[in-house]
Amino acid sequence: MAKSNKKKKWIRFRHRIVTEILRIILGPYSRIKYGIKVKKFREQGKRQFLVLLNHQTAFDQFFVGLAFRGPMYYVASEDLFSKGWVSTLIKYLIAPIPIKKQTTDVRAVLNCIKVAKEGGTIVIAPEGNRTYSGKTEYMSASIVSLAKKLGLPIALYRLEGGYGVHPRWSDVVRHGKMTGYVSEVIEPEEYREMTDEELFSRIEKGLYVNEAVADGEFKHKKLAEYLERAVYVCPRCGLSEFESNGDTISCKKCGLSARYTEKKELVPLEGDFPFGFVNDWYDYQSDFMNSFDPTAHTDFPLYEESGNFSEVIVYKEKRLIAENAKISLYGDRIVISGGEVEMNLDFDTTSAVVVLGKNKLNIYFGEHLYQIKSGKRFNALKYVHMYYRYKNIKKGDENGKFLGL
Repeated sequence: MAKSNKKKKWIRFRHRIVTEILRIILGPYSRIKYGIKVKKFREQGKRQFLVLLNHQTAFDQFFVGLAFRGPMYYVASEDLFSKGWVSTLIKYLIAPIPIKKQTTDVRAVLNCIKVAKEGGTIVIAPEGNRTYSGKTEYMSASIVSLAKKLGLPIALYRLEGGYGVHPRWSDVVRHGKMTGYVSEVIEPEEYREMTDEELFSRIEKGLYVNEAVADGEFKHKKLAEYLERAVYVCPRCGLSEFESNGDTISCKKCGLSARYTEKKELVPLEGDFPFGFVNDWYDYQSDFMNSFDPTAHTDFPLYEESGNFSEVIVYKEKRLIAENAKISLYGDRIVISGGEVEMNLDFDTTSAVVVLGKNKLNIYFGEHLYQIKSGKRFNALKYVHMYYRYKNIKKGDENGKFLGL
């Protein structure tokens, strides 16, 4: 009997069944847990779309799914596919499209094209990262090339209020309100007449949200808890470490402290505190790092902390290399030591450093992908910023502003 040459399809009937079951369960859960009002996209009809969204919470993909009909095929980072049997189950049930963060992933593009040809709707967050500051983060212009290759109508899906309800740096969901809706559709015949720059500008403007304003109340007893995942520069003493408790955060070096209010504002507890919102602090921190010279700090570590160090076998599993290893951040490298492990992850050999979730750190070193997972107060962001600042200087772009997200 001759073997069939028919290619394996990405889209399966079971995806539709699983999606409908999830909508029944997650609709009420989302409204109760996140206080979200999801507006149905009634103009969808039977058409497929490329859905682009701004990224605010870890639950965003489900909010999108509640607005559309039929199964959705989400582009997701490779970390989701490196969890052993859990990843196998997720792939079987909803078949998300894997992508390697901060790299040119040709395989992901080909998979998107395959799904589009089979009639599927594709969902992508062009930021690739949830916002730490409340503002929509940097987007890669490569989304335009992909959109034009797919040739699908583009639906811009806006999430508003998500940063107030569940900031990336926090473990708790606050009691407040958010909304999700399709704000605009860009038809293929329209964007085919646009330059890449024009289409990218349209996407950026359509998805841009700035929540560094007192536009609602978001209530919880632990409003500031783990804000130290997002900040590492003190306006008084420069590079530092912070500690949060309840609704307050303090510098561990000088004691400068502030309270995070239900309106997302920062209020000084003693002395002068120069920031009204986390975004103001985040911008100051970025400016500080963009004037910092990491090449002058290669003899002694700027930070020392501990965490589990693993190698990610992409699309398969994670292999623990060292538990509770010492992690040292220098201006030009990350050094891992502990037990029989001594690794020097120099930035020249590293192709990317990425934050996953709230504070996991991925390091793309040569042909390997390593991951650091530390305690709840671990700030992974400073490693990303340090790496990209070093890279900007090394390539002669000392005025470059991009710090990785």
